[in-house]
Amino acid sequence: MTKFDASAVEMQEKVVSLNRVSKTVKGGRIMKFSALIVVGDGNGHVGVGLGKAAEVPEAIRKGIEDAKKNIVSVSLNGTTIPHDIVGKFGASMVIMKPAAEGTGVIAGGAVRAVLEMAGIKDIRTKALRSRNQRNVVNATINGLSALKSAEEVAALRGKSVAEIKG
Repeated sequence: MTKFDASAVEMQEKVVSLNRVSKTVKGGRIMKFSALIVVGDGNGHVGVGLGKAAEVPEAIRKGIEDAKKNIVSVSLNGTTIPHDIVGKFGASMVIMKPAAEGTGVIAGGAVRAVLEMAGIKDIRTKALRSRNQRNVVNATINGLSALKSAEEVAALRGKSVAEIKG
């Protein structure tokens, strides 16, 4: 697997969640922010990053930098995915199923952000168990990175694509 160079391609960013956290000290409360960011080129490459800082724009900038370091490649079959897959991370689980052209992206907020950045136009999904946005995003990324096209499976098994599809 070759490393994807994010600087060579125009990447889109999307803020999935922005969280304010506070620490209580003797003098009062100290506010900080964490931003969960998804980046993608809309053509099968997507990454997720987390940025933390004292101010919102700085947290978003750090999240974008982190996301560009963690880009994965997604196997696409036209506008959908090649097969059913279940992505897991922590207590979160995301079921993803291919859909016919024109179906659209049937997904919740965190999953939808990842799928749109990856360039997937037709898919059905369901997030199960924990709905924690960080874990749901990571489960989606894990599922998408595990996808294999018929050509990749045929090459691994040393068979032709016709034998794999049956």
